[in-house]
Amino acid sequence: MSGRDGEKEDVRYGWVMVGVTFVLSGLAFGSLGSVGIFLKPLIADFGWTRGEASAGYTTMAVASGVCGVFWGFAADRFPLRYLTIIGVLAMSGSLFMLGNLTSLWEYYVFYFLFGAVGHGALVGPLYATTGHWFRRNPGFALGIMTAGSGVGQGVVPFVTRMLITDGGWQNAYTTLGIAYLVIGLPITFLVKESAARLQALSADGKVADEEAFVLPPQEVVAWLSFAVIFCCICMAVPIVQLVPLVSDRGVDPELAAGVILVLMLTGAVGRVMAGKLSDMIGALQAYIIMGFGQAVLVVWFPHVTSIVGTYILAMAFGLIYSGVMANIIICLRVMVPARYAGRAMGVGGAFALGGMGFGGFFGGYLFDITGDYFWSFTAAGAIGIVNVAVTLLFRARVMRQEKAVALAA
Repeated sequence: MSGRDGEKEDVRYGWVMVGVTFVLSGLAFGSLGSVGIFLKPLIADFGWTRGEASAGYTTMAVASGVCGVFWGFAADRFPLRYLTIIGVLAMSGSLFMLGNLTSLWEYYVFYFLFGAVGHGALVGPLYATTGHWFRRNPGFALGIMTAGSGVGQGVVPFVTRMLITDGGWQNAYTTLGIAYLVIGLPITFLVKESAARLQALSADGKVADEEAFVLPPQEVVAWLSFAVIFCCICMAVPIVQLVPLVSDRGVDPELAAGVILVLMLTGAVGRVMAGKLSDMIGALQAYIIMGFGQAVLVVWFPHVTSIVGTYILAMAFGLIYSGVMANIIICLRVMVPARYAGRAMGVGGAFALGGMGFGGFFGGYLFDITGDYFWSFTAAGAIGIVNVAVTLLFRARVMRQEKAVALAA
């Protein structure tokens, strides 16, 4: 088989891996998005504060982020299929246990397990490796791949709301646990590494990467990890608190849940658009543009009080915020060598999920102490601007290094 034919075969199976990652990341992120749907039913039954209930999101996100570093290193050493099987079983088992929880500490422990072993073993390793099936212009493929998380964060919360309405929160958790096992486990047997990444891993770093970036991978990961903390704090506030904000206005629970569905589904479109944009102007430039848009839009949620206006704002925010997430993954793909991909995604994901976890709690905590969501969303916008500032500094660093390399050539 010629090199060109082998590359075509790689690309064809690459699209299978895009589909696998789309579905599995949709399941993993869907449970992150559904925490906000469970807040009020759990508070009604257990008497927790909104901050305490929101901390379930924080626990899951931080656990996924911290343990994701381990899974990232594991992805650079062990077969990816084994990690995905572990992840699906852990997600399903955690949801079953949540359906039988009786106390706040159990709530945190079960969400910790979902994040640490379920989400952590799936998302980072899949994101790190799938992109290496595409050697040229990977942005569009990665945009479609990451759109799965947006679809999951829209569909799973919406289904969750219907399950709660029909049978209560216990039934919702249990049904989701069954669905995750039935849908996720068969898909894991399609998981496969690309030839390019297997070659890079087997060479133990002794072969040169096809396109070396101007900065070492450690510096790239450090810059992007620092920026993504602020990015994810900003986006987590509406992801967790938007449904409670809308329902506080007396809106029907299903209609309120529809806001997050619309936000996430438009987010799926936004990820694909962001991937295409990154192929056109560069992933880092696209990240900066969309990060600024996210910070500007998020502050308007407490001010737009009509349900139609809220839906329109949610659509706009979904298109923009989702592009930020897609482009951070694309940045890591194009700036970091294949042999380092698992570790890079693990570390970057740890900071991203840590930011999301803090943001989810932070929004609820500010509500508890002020009795209003104004400061929660205003603070989210200000923190989003910090993300843009850090990324602009990183872009300036890259440009200086590119100039230095050109002069030395």
